[in-house]
Amino acid sequence: MPLALLALAVVAFGIGTTEFATMGLLPQIADGVGVSVPHAGNLVSAYALGVVVGAPVLTGIGARVPHKRLLLLLSGLFVVGNVASALAPDFALLFAARFLAGLPHGALFGVGAVVASRLVAPERAARAVSKMFLGLTVANIVGVPAGTALGQQLGWRSAYGAVAVIGLVALASLACFVPHQPRGRQSGIRHELRAMGNRQVVIGLATAVVGFGGFFAVYSYLVPMLTRVTGISDSSTTLVLALYGVGMTVGTLVAGPLTDRALRPTLYGGLTALAAALVTFYLTVHSTVPALVTITFIGAMGAFITTPVQMLLMAKAKHAPTMAAASNHSAFNLANAGGAWLGGLAISAGWGWASPALVGAALAVAGLGLAVAGGVLDRGGPDSEVVVSSGAEDPADAGRAATGQPVSEATGSSRTSAAAGERG
Repeated sequence: MPLALLALAVVAFGIGTTEFATMGLLPQIADGVGVSVPHAGNLVSAYALGVVVGAPVLTGIGARVPHKRLLLLLSGLFVVGNVASALAPDFALLFAARFLAGLPHGALFGVGAVVASRLVAPERAARAVSKMFLGLTVANIVGVPAGTALGQQLGWRSAYGAVAVIGLVALASLACFVPHQPRGRQSGIRHELRAMGNRQVVIGLATAVVGFGGFFAVYSYLVPMLTRVTGISDSSTTLVLALYGVGMTVGTLVAGPLTDRALRPTLYGGLTALAAALVTFYLTVHSTVPALVTITFIGAMGAFITTPVQMLLMAKAKHAPTMAAASNHSAFNLANAGGAWLGGLAISAGWGWASPALVGAALAVAGLGLAVAGGVLDRGGPDSEVVVSSGAEDPADAGRAATGQPVSEATGSSRTSAAAGERG
């Protein structure tokens, strides 16, 4: 893995750790700031709200800032947010700190995905983006359990302090290893907003919200489902969540090469497999071994669809892919909230603790329908071809981009991402 991609993966590792570690430390945080556990759960929502707001806003503010400098600024904000979380004296300030920590999340992933795609040849762009996402999946295997254990032993503030240190390591790695990537002449907030108005970008974001909501409908209630239905002990749930993370890592590794070959078919296949896995989980949740195997596959398929959605948005945003790439992570957080809400409604309606799996399957099928609708609308129209020129500042770069051949994602072409072809 190139060192620049490794630096981006470290950023993703820190983000994944801080996002999910809070869930495992809610009792300790509640005791520390003098609130109930359900009230402390609002801290998870504060972070998610920060992601939803920060992705488009910070990307828009930094629309003309060179990518490396923007990555450094966003990473600095990430460190500040986690330091503030570790030092917050009461719940109100901790809530504000978690919102602050969430602000750079989507923008970091969005800018990072564009940078990663430009570090390699166009035909390997999705693989490069998936390697950055590996940091997020490894966080579920190593970072979150380690952060939870650290917070339980040394106090919850130490977990946020450790994440801040990871952020500093990421900041130093980005400064040392990521090359300078100047913005092209077509950069700017108006270009980014115009790209966001593309109907394929809108459909892609809707696909992420609905389809990935199926993943979160189960993930949000996985622990009570395992303890109340499968019969797994509380002490074993951390290992099960790590198994989920293993599945996510495998799914991410497989998604990159397949997305480079055939973007839309990879997305269709991932959503179909996710729906099938969720139905299977509903049927196997009462038996430990089949349930654990199915959980691993659900984790794999959840991560699997992330890369093709990300690359589709970057391709359809053409010359201004950064805000679309960042907004994808706002969409994922909306999927988190929506999936959890719908899964909770099913449980509250008396359908049983396993019912979120069926809710999730329905959402995955609905997401597949949106993705297929986007493909049908795309077929034969001008949006079915991915333009790889960048409006670069360097005339030589502009000349090279002008000779690139636009192609369709469905053919498995080497130019599936507009961002991948931008070298300036």
